Amino acid sequence: MKPRIWSFLVSIVMVIYFAGMVFQQHAIQMVFKPLLVSTMLGYFVSATLARESNLKKWIITALVFSIAGDTLLMFANQHEGFFLWGLIAFLLAHIFYIITFHHIRTTENISGKWQVAIIVAVYYFLLIGLLMPYLGSMKFPVIIYGLVISFMLLIATHIFDLKDNLTARYILTGAIFFVVSDSVLAINKFYQPYEWGAWAIMITYILAQWLIVKGCVRYLLNKSIEA
Repeated sequence: MKPRIWSFLVSIVMVIYFAGMVFQQHAIQMVFKPLLVSTMLGYFVSATLARESNLKKWIITALVFSIAGDTLLMFANQHEGFFLWGLIAFLLAHIFYIITFHHIRTTENISGKWQVAIIVAVYYFLLIGLLMPYLGSMKFPVIIYGLVISFMLLIATHIFDLKDNLTARYILTGAIFFVVSDSVLAINKFYQPYEWGAWAIMITYILAQWLIVKGCVRYLLNKSIEA
């Protein structure tokens, strides 16, 4: 299918999923949650079909692990083990996003920014400090996951210096939304649940994945034109 059709499917799945949330239809959410990133994956593959690149393989892998994470987390309320495995799946997704962003940074000869590293580190330690007394047996996994996603955000900030400013904004904004989504999820699960928590988590998560995908598609297509 053409990218435009996949993009339309992303919108349809999103609308149905949120309708399931509005009307508290758990079955609809269970069916359509894994389809959110699955349709984004379809869009990405379709949009970059003629482009061969390791970058493409890494992004696809990140999206596949994200789909696995979405699926596993749906059963987290039934058994804590599903939350842990979902966490691991998303950790692997972030590692492949890190590889992707680092490749873009080195390819474009973008230098690091120690000032940004300090800001990201402060945010990480504040969040972990808030959650630490409530993590229990999940302390080590959450600390490691927080480090990985913080590093993903740090690498994404470097991409802001890309010549193509729209690509840079897509990817960086997506990375920021990802951190916001995971932060709200952690606070909602371990510190204090909020009625609006599920909405904040899913809206920022969907925006995060979609913006990263759009940014990576744009980067790959622009590199193809340059080549």
